[in-house]
Parts: sequence; structure tokens; C-alpha cells
Amino acid sequence: MAMKSKVLIVGGSGYLGKRLVKASLAQGHETYVLYRKEIGVDIEKVQMLLSFKQQGAHLVAGSFNDHQSLVNAVKLVDVVVCAISGVHIRSHQILLQLKLVDAIKEAGNVKRFLPSEFGTDPARMGNAMEPGRVTFDDKMVVRRAIEEAGIPFTYVSANCFAGYFLGGLCQPGFILPSREHVCLHGDGNQKAIYVDEDDIATYSIKTIDDPRTLNKTVYIRPPKNILSQREVVEIWEKLIGKELPKSSISEQEFLAIMKEQDYAEQVGLTHYYHVCYEGCLANFEIGDGAEEASALYPEVHYTTVEDYMKRYL
Repeated sequence: MAMKSKVLIVGGSGYLGKRLVKASLAQGHETYVLYRKEIGVDIEKVQMLLSFKQQGAHLVAGSFNDHQSLVNAVKLVDVVVCAISGVHIRSHQILLQLKLVDAIKEAGNVKRFLPSEFGTDPARMGNAMEPGRVTFDDKMVVRRAIEEAGIPFTYVSANCFAGYFLGGLCQPGFILPSREHVCLHGDGNQKAIYVDEDDIATYSIKTIDDPRTLNKTVYIRPPKNILSQREVVEIWEKLIGKELPKSSISEQEFLAIMKEQDYAEQVGLTHYYHVCYEGCLANFEIGDGAEEASALYPEVHYTTVEDYMKRYL
């Protein structure tokens, strides 16, 4: 049996990163977690790192401000997975990965790099609106750097993080489902794809030693989770035994409200617009040259939208 790759997780204390650490350990990979020595008095992060260590991970000091520290960290492993934030309401750091690309290129030993993607496939968002397109443009800059450096890669398009979308019944700014009222985007019938964050991590780690996913985009599209906003609301209504009063917001109204928000909010709302009004996640066939995770790994019992929603009862 082939040896499992050693894995370095960059951004391992973040929202998705901590799940990637857990998934890597669970799948039997020797797992390294990059951390900054200048972590200061962020006691919660320190305790999280210590918990990783107790679970068997190795902690490696490194910084994007110290090229040699990145090279040294990369030389310890076979695979690098990056999960630094690309969400403007948190912090948008996608282009920092160019420093990681330089380190991987210099180290010369990495068999696979998974950059921080995990959302909408940026290669399909060439016509995205301002200001939200910055996310996709920056991810494409990183992709070009990876490919120009000849670094083997897998790009993971995980669609909608369940916590952000299902919790608020697909309404931006809400992360707990209402029992009183819901506002639909248009007719609420555009399909999107919702994936439990733990499942995103599990599928992502599954790809790293799989020759079928080398130099490809992997879409996570669990069949039962390809649903419209209206269908998500219907699942919630069934669970609470009550039909919710509904209103609707038109495309024009949504765009007008968006323009009144600050920059970071506008970026996020642009993404909602493309997902909820244009159906950008589900309006295409994957086609050749890409793979779908739930088909590749049928042994993974993914969390359905209904099971995810039950936790809010």
C-alpha cells in the first residue's frame, strides 16, 4: 500500500483550516500546521494549536514575511494545502499565496498544492461584477503563478459553505434560520449547492493522493444538496411544522441595496447575486478535465441539507 503523503496546512486555525487539519489527521496523514510566532496574546488560537498537537499534528513556525521559514516548512512535506481567508468581511489575503508559491517552487519537493479556493470556480467568473470579482481575479492570479511555476495542483470548488447559506435560509446577513419570515431572491428557484464544512475538508484531503485529481478542478456537488432557496426553505418548514410568510426581493432591488453598503459588504453581496439570481454554481456541466467529489468518493457519507438543518431545531 502506498505511503500517505505528509501534509502542511497553511491557515490551519481558520474556519475551514481547522477542519482540514482534523480531516488530514483522520485520514492518516502525517500533518504539519504552520503557525506564526507573532501570534501574540490570541489565547484561543494558541489553545487550538495545542489541541492539534495533542491529536498528533506537528506545529511548524513560519511566516509570509519570512521566505526561508516557508521554504523550510514546505521541505518537510509532500503536499501543501492553503486555507487562508478570501472573505472580505474577515480578511482578504488570497495574494499572500504568491509567497507560498515562491517557497514551493524553491523547495522543489511538493507533489501537490491545493491553494485557497473552496468556493465558486474563479475560472468561470470572468464576467463577474465589481467589486466582488476581485476574489475571482486574485484567485486566477494565484492559479497562473502555480501553473507557470510547474507546481502540481488540485483546485477545489466547494460551492456554498453550509454555515453561511443554510443557517440564514440563503439570506445574506443571517446565520440562524427564521421561524417567522423569509425573503426570497426573485422567485427563489435558482439552484445552488450547499456543502457541510466538515465534508469540504474531508473531500479536499481525499484528493491529495488521488492521481485522478492531479492538475484538475474538483467540484463538490453532493446530489441531494443541489437545491434552490425555495427548496431549502421548504425543508426548514417541514422540520418546524410551519409554513413561513414570504416576501421577495427583485434583482434591481438587491443591486440597489448592495450599492449602499461598504466595500467589504458589497463584495460579499456580489457573490450572493451571482449565486442566487444567476445560478452560477449549478448552471453548467462539469465536463471533461474536471471531477466531482461525491462521485469519486462514494464512501464518504456527506451531510444532506435536511440533516444539516436539523441542528438548528
